[in-house]
Amino acid sequence: MPEVPTAPLVVEFPFTRSLGPVQSAFLTGLRERTVLGARTSDGRVLVPPVEYDPVTADDLRDLVEVAATGTVTTWAWNAEPRPGQPLDTPFAWVLVRLDGADTALLHALDAPGPDAVRTGLRVRVRWAAERTGAITDIACFESYDGEEAPGRGAREHDGRFADPVTGIVTPARLDYTHSPGRAQSAYLEALAAHRTVGERCPDCRKVYVPPRGACPTCGVATSERVEVGPRGTVTTFCVVNIKAKNLAIDVPYVYAHIALDGADLALHGRIAGIPCDQVRMGLRVEPVWTEGARYPDHYRPTGEADAPYDTYKEML
Repeated sequence: MPEVPTAPLVVEFPFTRSLGPVQSAFLTGLRERTVLGARTSDGRVLVPPVEYDPVTADDLRDLVEVAATGTVTTWAWNAEPRPGQPLDTPFAWVLVRLDGADTALLHALDAPGPDAVRTGLRVRVRWAAERTGAITDIACFESYDGEEAPGRGAREHDGRFADPVTGIVTPARLDYTHSPGRAQSAYLEALAAHRTVGERCPDCRKVYVPPRGACPTCGVATSERVEVGPRGTVTTFCVVNIKAKNLAIDVPYVYAHIALDGADLALHGRIAGIPCDQVRMGLRVEPVWTEGARYPDHYRPTGEADAPYDTYKEML
C-alpha cells in the first residue's frame, strides 16, 4: 500500500464582535475584579450572564454581583496544555458554581495533579496581573479553604463602570493533521507538475475539480481522472478591500471563481495583471506559477475574447 500523505493544517482567524449591555458589563466587571451575573424572572442567577432568559427568551437586564469564590461541580484533567490555553503547565478544566450563582463557569484550575482535584472542591478566582476586559482577566482558579460566604452574590449591581468594554477580538484556531485521501492526493501530485486534474462522475459525466472521490450530485464513487485547464473563465468575483493578517498582498485585489476548461465546478483564485475595475464575468484567464510553487500564485487575462454567458451560467 502506498504511504498516505499527511500535513498539518491550521485554520485561524480573529473573531471580532460588539457587545450588548449585559456582556459589556460582565467583561468590564472582570477588568475591575467584579463578577456579575444576570437574574432571571424566576430568581436564578446565571454566570456567565446571557442577554436572554434561556427558558422564557425574555430580555435579561437585572445584574447581580457574585463572589469570586465557588465550588467545583465537575472537572477534567488536561495533561498536555496547548498554546494559548490559560496555563502552560498541566491543569484541570473545571466548572465552578460561584457563590451566589445558579450556573457554573468554565475555566482552568491550577492544581499540582489530578489527585488534588475533586467535585465539591472550594476554589477562588486568581486575577490576572493585567486586565483588559476579557475572560482571561480571570487567570485561573486556585484551591480555597474557606466556606461559602452566606449572602455573598445577592447584591444588585447597576452594571455601570467607567470606560466600559464595548467590543472584543477573539482569536479562533483549529489545528488538524490533514490526510487528503486518494482523489485529492492525485490532485496535489498533478499540481506539483503544474497540471490540474479532476474526476468524472460515471453517471452524470460531470468533472469535479478539486476531486473528492465521489460525485456530490449522484453520490457515486469517481475514479476516472480528467486533466482540465490550464485556462479558464471567471464566473463571478469580488474585490477585496480589507487586508488580511499575514497575507502579503496589497489591497484592493480580486478573488474569483474560475471555471477551468473541461471542468464542471469552479474553483477560486486571485486575479492579477489587470486593474480591479476591469475584471468581469466571462474574462478568460490562465494560471501564473512561481518558482517551486505547488499551486498557481494567481490568474491573469489570456487576451482572448470573453466567454459567452451560456458557457458558464451553470457554474455561478
